[in-house]
Amino acid sequence: MSRPREDGPALHVLGKNIPGQDEILTPEACAFISGLSRSFAPRVEEILKLRREKQDAWDAGEPLDFLRSTRELRAAPWAVDPLPSDLLDRRVEITGPVDRKMIINALNSPANVFMADFEDSNSPTWSNVIKGQINLRDAVAGTIRFEDPARGKEYSLARRTAVLMVRPRGWHLVERHLEAHGRPVPASLVDFGLYFFHNVRPLLAGETGPYFYLPKLQSHLEARLWNDVFVHSQEALGIPQSTIKATVLIETLPAAFEMDEILHELRHHSAGLNCGRWDYIFSYIKTLRAHAANVLPDRAQVTMEQPFMGAYTQLLIRTCHRREVHAMGGMAAQIPIREDEEANRQAMAMVRADKLREVKAGHDGTWVAHPGLIPLAREVFDAHLSMPNQIDRLRNDVKATAADLLQVPRGTRTEHGLRRNINVGILYLASWLDGNGCVPLYNLMEDAATAEISRTQIWQWIHHGARLEDGRQVTTDLFLRTLAQEMDRIRQQVGEDVFAAGRFTTARDLFERLSLADTLDDFLTLPAYEMLEDGS
Repeated sequence: MSRPREDGPALHVLGKNIPGQDEILTPEACAFISGLSRSFAPRVEEILKLRREKQDAWDAGEPLDFLRSTRELRAAPWAVDPLPSDLLDRRVEITGPVDRKMIINALNSPANVFMADFEDSNSPTWSNVIKGQINLRDAVAGTIRFEDPARGKEYSLARRTAVLMVRPRGWHLVERHLEAHGRPVPASLVDFGLYFFHNVRPLLAGETGPYFYLPKLQSHLEARLWNDVFVHSQEALGIPQSTIKATVLIETLPAAFEMDEILHELRHHSAGLNCGRWDYIFSYIKTLRAHAANVLPDRAQVTMEQPFMGAYTQLLIRTCHRREVHAMGGMAAQIPIREDEEANRQAMAMVRADKLREVKAGHDGTWVAHPGLIPLAREVFDAHLSMPNQIDRLRNDVKATAADLLQVPRGTRTEHGLRRNINVGILYLASWLDGNGCVPLYNLMEDAATAEISRTQIWQWIHHGARLEDGRQVTTDLFLRTLAQEMDRIRQQVGEDVFAAGRFTTARDLFERLSLADTLDDFLTLPAYEMLEDGS
């Protein structure tokens, strides 16, 4: 591979040496990442500063609304660039972390696309970051293998594999183990840059391309930043412009008001938008945190049937199809329940109803978190799609207003909901701190997004003095009493030995601090990142 044009000082590697690390952090790759950081890290800081300023304005009562300054852009008849052939049919996508076995199984699955995730389903230990890049390099090369000594089984790639997409971490995170120009490198640039640098030419030789999912954008200015990163990277490596394609996850409330603008900024690199429903609920709480009128009911009651969720997803479909690009549906978090036939039947019925709602609304594809759900999702979409997608279905009937997007979900707050938030939040955090970011709990696949809902919802209830359906107010004392009880329950659930060896107490302390903070922390992964061990 040719050396990038922008040479720079080698990165300072602050993490412990991981086997195979030198094959990823080559001098050429380090120069490329250093160039990205020099060019774009200051703009990342500007983006984060703008986020804080906007949040202060929303806290003070400034309403969210569609931008007046881009009204003409929204009305104009433009479209994104045509997609490559291997991204035309995306009716079933599976996502998961970047561990070796997961990558092989997901690529071998009957899904159309596998999204390898450095973000919400990955705990960003230094080992996970480096091994994830090694695993993806080997997957692109077709040489990836995994031996499971416990089962006496070897895993390798089949002849036919799903299309590979990669989700880097969000703009808000840094990679503390890599430093350039006196500052940590933005994690987004590390995850994107290393994958692109090492794999773009093999991908193109294999008649596919460097495809990405972009998380947690809040505005079209953040999409502009990504577009500039893409242009810079393709130029630096001598790759034709528009080779990179990226799907943006609309998983923040502010981004729902700028979908046209986001697509326009990325129009030469766009592969559409996706409904990141769990982060979207978390963002609704966070964005409207100062306002008691926007307190949510139990997490389990904030379903896709809530009007504000329906408005957002249908607006996404209308926007994408008008711009001739994919509108991807959201995640089915259920997992097969092998030990309980009736419970499994009910769970699969929920998945079927969810996917049927999506395809009938006009989505071009959907997400699942477990390979066992792929046949069901494919069956539903195959029954309603005779073509690779339904982009030609324009949904001009959709008229989503700002009031529709902001409508408060209705329901009740219960002791069970409070307990489940605490229990799931601590169990997930303990697992994340041990290096595992994708955790099956109570027959659902939990990741950072669902854990964010758990802790922000409790903060919201306490902060605004919300009442449970039995009339009790959610106070600090009620929370602490319930927290202690749930810690005892967790100790019994996992067993004394596992509890003593795990990081449950650390997770409890962090969850308590975040839930009782005077001001809502933006992301639980920011303070949790400082607690990751193993030099990671």
